[in-house]
Amino acid sequence: MSGFVDEFMKSMGGDVASQAASSLGINQKTVKQMLPALVPMILGGLRRQKDEQGGEARVDHILNKYGQASALDDIGGLFASKASQSNPDPNLGGLLGNNSGSQAVDMLANNFKLDPGVISKLIPMLAPIVLGFLTKKRDSGLGSSGITSILDSDGDGSILDDVTGFLTQNMGSSTGGGLLGGLLGGLFGKKSS
Repeated sequence: MSGFVDEFMKSMGGDVASQAASSLGINQKTVKQMLPALVPMILGGLRRQKDEQGGEARVDHILNKYGQASALDDIGGLFASKASQSNPDPNLGGLLGNNSGSQAVDMLANNFKLDPGVISKLIPMLAPIVLGFLTKKRDSGLGSSGITSILDSDGDGSILDDVTGFLTQNMGSSTGGGLLGGLLGGLFGKKSS
């Protein structure tokens, strides 16, 4: 899955970070630091839908409904409309499960010292861009099976593992890293298989 994240960051990361920072009134560098955790989480939600709700056809349905490649042409407009919504859904209507998005919001808010409400808006802002990017890849020749291969490339099955791993890897060596590791261990020590 990291190959897709690298491609997304190289192609879209700068513009997404700039537009999101502008819409939410936060630091662009901070947004760019969070993207490598949030993009895999959204991919993990798609993988969960594929595994539990109908395979490749389910992924195609979600991309056809929510992954418009045209969203990539007006990121600023999309983000402005999403940022103005009063009740954002960080769980993406169940795509991320019942509370994985909400848990990710709390983790990222604590570690980046941001208002949880800001990150609650960032996840729904980012999802159409990630889905649109996948749709563009699918329709440009990769095909549906190629998209499911991207989703299957990280088979741990846990949406939050990517966020946890990202925070541990990127912040574990900084001040408070031991405390962070303990916090994450406590949060996910009773994770169901």
